[in-house]
Amino acid sequence: MELGLGGKRAIVTGASKGLGRAIAAELASEGADLAICSRDDGEIEDAAEAIRSASGRRVVADACDVTDPEQVRRFVADAARELGGLDILVNNAGRARPGDFEALSDEDWKADLDVKLFSMIRCTREALPHFRAAGGGRVVNVNAVYGRSPDPAFFATSVNRAACLSLTKALAMELAPDGVLVNSVNIGFVRTPQWEGIRARRAPDLTEEEFFGRLAAADVPLGRFGEPEEVSGVVAFLVSARAGYVTGASVDVSGGMGKYV
Repeated sequence: MELGLGGKRAIVTGASKGLGRAIAAELASEGADLAICSRDDGEIEDAAEAIRSASGRRVVADACDVTDPEQVRRFVADAARELGGLDILVNNAGRARPGDFEALSDEDWKADLDVKLFSMIRCTREALPHFRAAGGGRVVNVNAVYGRSPDPAFFATSVNRAACLSLTKALAMELAPDGVLVNSVNIGFVRTPQWEGIRARRAPDLTEEEFFGRLAAADVPLGRFGEPEEVSGVVAFLVSARAGYVTGASVDVSGGMGKYV
């Protein structure tokens, strides 16, 4: 399927590893030029070099903490200047903060909101003038099925991802006249370094396969964790010309994990 992404200019946040890196690599393989960021300068440069070598596309890398408004302003402005404009934004930055209600402090709540909801707000705000200058754009917010199917063990994620879903829908409605399409991809259990960190904290005596297998057997109808590449293809479709009539959508990539209609 020809997606029409050749020469498009995309930002992917949280792209040094895991899901963000897979999304960036997928877009580059479809012909897009990229600006990617993460908090670690060395890791994001390594990811950029690997994607450049594999795709032959232009990949600009920068260290950016999406919880810092000034760093976001600088990163998006630099990305637009280096790429000659912007067409696509993938808001992928975020990290898991497990814990039930009583385990979470005010600081935990604020930090989780900042890295999830407010990073989407900041990045989209800064990208919007460049989308308008280009005559339209695409935003994909990477969310979680917990936003619609809460799990008290991931209390902050469940609450804050629901806010991210509402942000996606409201933005889609407001920005449609500008030709800016905004959609959400909601993941379940996908194999990423974040999940290895959760395993190390919660079940250090289990191997990755044992830990992931037990979680998947309990909660995922397909019975396994997803792979980053199974998500990145859906993101690439949503930012493509083939999805030109899709906005405000909430698409699960979760192996059937979301238990809702």
